[in-house]
Amino acid sequence: METSAPLLGEPLPVELMNTAWADRDGVHDALRDPGGVRAWLHAVSARTGFMAPDGPDCPDGPVDLTDDELGRFGDRLVGLRDALRRLAAEVTADPRPAAASRTRELEAAVTALNRAAGESPHWSVLSWTPGQGPSRHTRSHGEAGSAAVSALAEESIAFFAQDARNRLRACLAPGCVLYFVKNHPRREWCSAGCGNRARSARHYQRHRPGTA
Repeated sequence: METSAPLLGEPLPVELMNTAWADRDGVHDALRDPGGVRAWLHAVSARTGFMAPDGPDCPDGPVDLTDDELGRFGDRLVGLRDALRRLAAEVTADPRPAAASRTRELEAAVTALNRAAGESPHWSVLSWTPGQGPSRHTRSHGEAGSAAVSALAEESIAFFAQDARNRLRACLAPGCVLYFVKNHPRREWCSAGCGNRARSARHYQRHRPGTA
């Protein structure tokens, strides 16, 4: 079970934004169907505190949803992703037409994010099995999918409300629609592959026939 989304080690809100990605064939959606939603959740589950709402010893509840439940959950995730990509475009002054969110208005994106955060009341619990280290998880009275969306939305609000948003960047390599957090002064691209494509494009522009 592998997600098609590129996982770059970014904060989870940015990883969710990057479930919309591109290659030579165009823009793709890693959350396009229940299988894609399940694969992405499985890929990021170790980095989340999501837990099934029926007990503190049941981690990763959203991964165990049925296909019908995953379909509904996927719709919520995509709505949250669209809102986050609109906020990211605002922060980064993103000029990329292919990266444009389906949520066009800033106010609509903020409303969608706040609504998602409030969909399912959730709180933190501590899990500590003898002989193992303690860990923090998220519990909710709601269904596992709603709890996961709310927790992701809450983390997203924290991200955009803090100075970390000022390090958010749109990757301007040819064809890329991803975002990344600039964690090093010399970092310009979301990945080494995008850096190589950008440098190749610059080289071609400088040396193509007819260039003065």
